[in-house]
Amino acid sequence: MSEKIEQTNRTKLRRIPKRGSFDRENIYKILDEAFICHVGFIVENQPFVIPTAYARSDENLLIHGSAASRMMREMSKGIDICVTVTLLDGLVLARSAFHHSMNYRSVVIFGTAKLVKNEAEKHEALRLFTEHIIPNRWEEIRAPNSKELKGTTVLKLEINEASAKIRTGDPIDDDEDYELNIWAGVIPLKIEAGKPIDDKKLPKGIKPPNYALNYSRD
Repeated sequence: MSEKIEQTNRTKLRRIPKRGSFDRENIYKILDEAFICHVGFIVENQPFVIPTAYARSDENLLIHGSAASRMMREMSKGIDICVTVTLLDGLVLARSAFHHSMNYRSVVIFGTAKLVKNEAEKHEALRLFTEHIIPNRWEEIRAPNSKELKGTTVLKLEINEASAKIRTGDPIDDDEDYELNIWAGVIPLKIEAGKPIDDKKLPKGIKPPNYALNYSRD
């Protein structure tokens, strides 16, 4: 597997291309840190963009949902889709309104998804979904039963037509604006976990595990 993904007409970065990356390592790091992807597809000339959870298995992006889901049914037919993932790292405050921006890391993937039919592969995909959200959880919980597996559709999308785009650093103002008596800089942003809240039906004596008490996406 090449360390770089070959650029295509669909993934070519036309707006500030210097922020782009086709390195698999960069793309995978962003995918492994984020939680939610947005899946774009067209059905009968009507565009849809649906947010959903995902996981990554090597060079494949895994998406799952109810077997009754329109999105899953349509994607199972091999239609063209576009998947996007974004991490917001900071608000960039410039001296002028025009140059305000955000620091971010994003990925765009094009392709067609394939239905995962093998039960063992499907079971492994559900493990990866769980571990992507909260590592070490899978070993404690009840695994999916046959009814739950049957009611869940899993699709995999090869990450072979994709690009990343990343903005970091300070605001970029016009030269004459640097002399203005206005604060400029970056307000960092990150996901921060709060204290776990017990389920109201939780029996007494069951304490939150360490991975819940110390949860972090860093």
